[in-house]
Amino acid sequence: MEENKIRQRCEIPEEDKWAVEDIYPSDEAWEAEAATIEQEKQFLMSFAGHLADSADKLYEYLTNMERVDQVVSKLAGYSMRRADEDTRVAAYQAMVGKLMGMAVALGAATSFENPEIMAIPDETLDRFYAEKPELERYRRYLTNLRRMKAHSLSAQEERLLAAAGEMAQAPDNIYGMFADADMKFEDAVDAQGKSHPLSQGTFVALESGSDRVLRKSAYENLYNGFGNFKNTAAGLLNAQNKQLKFFAEARKYPNAFEAALDRTNVPTSVYLNLIEAVHQNMDKMHRYVRLRKKVLGLDALHFYDVYTPLLPADEQKIPFNVARENILESIKPMGKDYCDVMKSGFENRWIDKYQNEGKRSGAYSSGVKVHPFVLMNYNGTLNSEFTLAHEMGHAMHSYLSNKTQNPIDASYVIFVAEVASTCNEALLMEYLLNKTTDKKERIYLINHFLDQFKGTIYRQTMFAEFELFMGRQVAEGKTLTAEMLCAEYKRLNELYYGPDMVVDDQIALEWARIPHFYYNYYVFQYATGYSAAIALSRRILNEGEQAVRDYIGFLSGGCSKSPIDLLRGAGVDMESPEPVNQALALFGELLDEMEKLMEA
Repeated sequence: MEENKIRQRCEIPEEDKWAVEDIYPSDEAWEAEAATIEQEKQFLMSFAGHLADSADKLYEYLTNMERVDQVVSKLAGYSMRRADEDTRVAAYQAMVGKLMGMAVALGAATSFENPEIMAIPDETLDRFYAEKPELERYRRYLTNLRRMKAHSLSAQEERLLAAAGEMAQAPDNIYGMFADADMKFEDAVDAQGKSHPLSQGTFVALESGSDRVLRKSAYENLYNGFGNFKNTAAGLLNAQNKQLKFFAEARKYPNAFEAALDRTNVPTSVYLNLIEAVHQNMDKMHRYVRLRKKVLGLDALHFYDVYTPLLPADEQKIPFNVARENILESIKPMGKDYCDVMKSGFENRWIDKYQNEGKRSGAYSSGVKVHPFVLMNYNGTLNSEFTLAHEMGHAMHSYLSNKTQNPIDASYVIFVAEVASTCNEALLMEYLLNKTTDKKERIYLINHFLDQFKGTIYRQTMFAEFELFMGRQVAEGKTLTAEMLCAEYKRLNELYYGPDMVVDDQIALEWARIPHFYYNYYVFQYATGYSAAIALSRRILNEGEQAVRDYIGFLSGGCSKSPIDLLRGAGVDMESPEPVNQALALFGELLDEMEKLMEA
């Protein structure tokens, strides 16, 4: 199942595919439900100008808006999962396009909602709550919406911005087609002259092997491929940042950065403090690079050397079923109920397991109401095992929030999105370390843990700093060019990796293959989420039942409170630099242990 050959979708057994039919039994059923959206749109439009008429009218609108939103979520869940199974299938790309068009039209049709709700006087809304106790269901939603009053526009202006929504998605959509469907790379060649298919899905696995010739070949072929289209990639990123600037300024924000963080009610200081805290701990990252260079016995450490295990004998493949059992064992401290739900997810096809031709690269979890869906490109590496644990953490977060909260309060914001996933990884690492005393295996596992810190706190903070740079350049009226982006990206790699890493012109192109740069100031949350997750996993393991209850409460919270308050309830204060500093202190302790193991 983890052989070199990349199979066609039809060659993958059904039990290894996700059960998208749990959303709709067929494309025809999807089309039938999609056909109702126009009528639903017209119905919701009939409320325009009447939201302040009475408590009953406001409640009627909100209940129907919530219901229609759930239908659109189902439509999106089905069409996007089908499209990601094979990005070359035009019918499903068209289905996604149709869905996006409907969603934008619906957004434009209901664009009256924000300005009308903003215009309701506080005393009137208080009276509505008293007259209609059922409105309490929507108090959190209404309060959060009215928090944005200074950035809401007139009904006509809101309609115009909503209508531009589909156009604003163009850079991300084009990039997805460009990077996943159209980009082709020369095969990587190993030390024996054997060819290995190279794609974004196989790249990390190839970089994780012990064959340095193969790693170098994969590295050069991938980045040379992107280098051939660097101006196209820069044009897409420039368009993405220009549209973010346009929408931010239209909503009276000083810049896209503040608009993005305000959307999820996260202070910008959290983002900036993260960068500062990481800069203060850069010595540990440079120490990690020196250790890797020394252990591998290299005169020069290149970026194609940063993923390979320190001990090549530990390249054993981990079958999917073994990874599953390890994950289920590792989460036992979370209690039987949590474990039973995750086991059900493994048994009932929540997961699309293996790579096939045309499949979207990487991994993700999508929280549809019926149950979560997890995309994997599982390849039997330790990294892939931890990716599975990571995505199932996301899945559990979605499942518990959807089960506990009303639909309007169920979708957790991106700031807390990476906490549950990384907590799962931390628990898996603790389990694997505790069940072995073998020196080589411990080195292999600690190396992976160190790589997680490197990749999630340091690397994602570097990405966040790069995003900040792009936003500032565009805010100043500059155009993002390939030359500008490569120069800044190379500078940041030199800063973060230090003098013991060879920072070449090819790694300067890495920005062209990072899809998260189209996510609107998303990546910093990997680092803050990882820091929070390390703290939470330690609390769960050390304090037991009460810590688990607090954590389950967080997972079940959806967006019922601000993200900062949700994490405080679980025992972590992200407005303080302490979680980041504590996580990087653990990174230093792991470096100590690794150095001792290597000298023993």
